[in-house]
Amino acid sequence: MEDEAGNEGDGYTMSDSPLARWRIEFSKSFQNYLDRSAPHLVRRWLVTLIAAVIYIYRVYYAYGFFVVSYGLATYILNLLIGFLSPKVDPELEALDPASASSESSKDSDEFKPFVRRLPEFKFWYAATKAFVVAFVMTFFSFLDVPVFWPILLCYWLFLYFLTMKRQIVHMIKYRYVPFDFRKKRYDGNDKPSSSNSPQGDENTAQT
Repeated sequence: MEDEAGNEGDGYTMSDSPLARWRIEFSKSFQNYLDRSAPHLVRRWLVTLIAAVIYIYRVYYAYGFFVVSYGLATYILNLLIGFLSPKVDPELEALDPASASSESSKDSDEFKPFVRRLPEFKFWYAATKAFVVAFVMTFFSFLDVPVFWPILLCYWLFLYFLTMKRQIVHMIKYRYVPFDFRKKRYDGNDKPSSSNSPQGDENTAQT
């Protein structure tokens, strides 16, 4: 009983198979790798770019899997909208009387940092995983549904422009910018004060 309890304390039980233990160890190692890669923004997105180029070459070489590509592009667009959107929708805040009264009581010049609905780290991870999964799907012939690809391309472009137009109108209406282009200002402690700190965004992504 004591031995079994000790094993449970370590995260394992006597009934765990070697495969289950390997999955736990792999999950821990993979999570550790993700945590270590969080500060390296440029390197992470270079990996995603390489994965995208490999996938595009694969589709071009196979000349197929256009439905898979359409689903991938739509998924990336959905991630992009989440990345550009605030965590709390201002339209919903405007409809909430309690929130409106609390906002009116605050100073109008109070600084409000932009908090994304989808943090940058989660955006990168989901996009990279999507390219990898789509690449693996191109090796299954039953997923190569015959379709006239220009129709899918035109439909996706229409969906992209319509979605981005709605997003831009929403940004103008509620006066928020998902990127900080202002110069950093320093206070008496020589600490920069910026609205969007990449490190803060990454820490939010990991929680």
